[in-house]
Amino acid sequence: MTPGALVRATREQHGLTQRQLALRAGTSQSAVARIEAGKEEVTWSRLRILMLVMGEEPVLEARALPGRYDAWDVLEQRALLPADRLANGIAFNHLGGELTAAGLRAREHAGRT
Repeated sequence: MTPGALVRATREQHGLTQRQLALRAGTSQSAVARIEAGKEEVTWSRLRILMLVMGEEPVLEARALPGRYDAWDVLEQRALLPADRLANGIAFNHLGGELTAAGLRAREHAGRT
């Protein structure tokens, strides 16, 4: 859930209008509208104020990113020069070909025995 969606859902749950929330938080209705629409970046402190004036405490938590790549490796690769990234990609492709060939040889050998 995005911060804006969280603000909107909580505001609606408490039966508040954008104007009422803005007055409680010391901001404008248009700022609340922009935050809820995702058109304005909201800082943690601003999000916390918006939630606290509705009687809620935001909780920050971490979760693993879905995907097949390790985030650290991706960052390390992005730090390399393009030529080095290309060389790594070619080496990885070569390794994949060797592993495929080894698997095929192992299957052929298993089929003979």
